[in-house]
Amino acid sequence: MMEVPEIIEAIRNATGKFALEAVEAAIARREEVTPALLAILEDVARPGAASNIAPDFIAPLYSAYLLSQFRETRAHPVMVRMALLPEEELEIIFGEDFVTSSLGSILASTFGGDLTGIKSIVEDEAVNPWARGAALDSLVTLFNCGRLSREEVVEYFRELFSGKLARTEENIELWSQLVANVDELYPEELLDEIEQAYEDDLVNQGFIGPADIARSMAAGRDKVLARLATNSTHNLINDTIKELGSWACFHEDESQSRGGYSSDLDDLDPFEEDEDLPDWYSNSTEYVVDRLGTAKRIEPKVGRNEPCPCGSGKKYKKCCGA
Repeated sequence: MMEVPEIIEAIRNATGKFALEAVEAAIARREEVTPALLAILEDVARPGAASNIAPDFIAPLYSAYLLSQFRETRAHPVMVRMALLPEEELEIIFGEDFVTSSLGSILASTFGGDLTGIKSIVEDEAVNPWARGAALDSLVTLFNCGRLSREEVVEYFRELFSGKLARTEENIELWSQLVANVDELYPEELLDEIEQAYEDDLVNQGFIGPADIARSMAAGRDKVLARLATNSTHNLINDTIKELGSWACFHEDESQSRGGYSSDLDDLDPFEEDEDLPDWYSNSTEYVVDRLGTAKRIEPKVGRNEPCPCGSGKKYKKCCGA
């Protein structure tokens, strides 16, 4: 079996292939390799460190995934510090799309019980909106995996509605993310706050519209939470080989950027053809919502984690959905 120095050397630079043998050895030698993986993250977490990173340096990506699989709570404050870095530095360290595809799951997977770090990301107006949105997503993931109660998450979301999140045009992306996250948890307790957010033009209705909220209410709490339980976006990282090995950067026949993400379509509609849906609901026609006003959709809604229909190769929420 590979020794720790050999493992670190094997995961250091991108080669176009997934370092399967090294990752398997790292998992087998978890206790021995963990300090070295933490040191890699600590080294690149310093402000400005990204400017000295070679283009093919990929060890932070392997390290973040392996430490997440190990449930290494010492990695959590390091990842929080990284989330506070400028977006361009994060892309240098981890590759494009890491923030939208991985950061939320990594924050949740390394969570040790203290929400201070995640909340600091969400509430810092200077942090890029994608990282703040990933932190919001991590809270839903922590509920979905049983680490937080629904009440804890909903109460914090209420605090954001009530003043902890600035009601500014610059925060529309984050407000849209917040409403979407509430919808994933079943929005019953926060309907008044959501309605006010729409009235104040704080939410991009192309991302999530009033009818989406009413549709969840019509489906009922059990179905909404059942949908969340099967949503791969809100899972912890359990298998680095399976979850990271499919990325395009490890397949030479796919000429995408280092951080290319091969998405499974995790927003398939579990309510489709459900006899319990109200008569006014349709994915492709105009429909009226009693609680939150009228909404109109000309074409089927694109899931925020699905590939953007423009063909860019990015997720919808980081492309046309922005």
